[in-house]
Amino acid sequence: MKSIFQLLTIAFAAMAFSNAQADSVIPSKTVAVSINDAYIPSGFDSSSDAYVVVTGLFPNSCYSLSQPQVNHVDASTVEVKTMADVKQSVCLRVLVPFTKEVSLGKLDTGKHTVRFVSEDGTSFEKTLNVE
Repeated sequence: MKSIFQLLTIAFAAMAFSNAQADSVIPSKTVAVSINDAYIPSGFDSSSDAYVVVTGLFPNSCYSLSQPQVNHVDASTVEVKTMADVKQSVCLRVLVPFTKEVSLGKLDTGKHTVRFVSEDGTSFEKTLNVE
């Protein structure tokens, strides 16, 4: 009985080690993902960093959040594209919720349009006021 336990322990340790090594070499790609909603807090002024909070659902467990792309189109328009790394491996087919705070940097006083761009090129906009 003791030898079976030792054998199982060694087998599980070997599997864990091989899985850890496999994770480091699994190829991944970065893609844009759609969001469900965006929350824009109030109370920003021109000396503080503005931010928004985006929420959404990944289609499976191979997705993980990456650095978002923030593009200042002009003085009053900012485009936000939420990005994710997708591992090319076996994935659980479950919806995985995510929430991400996205920094927009310092914005000038006034009304700003924040455009949230999805992976298919569609977008929606929200307004952010800077005092």
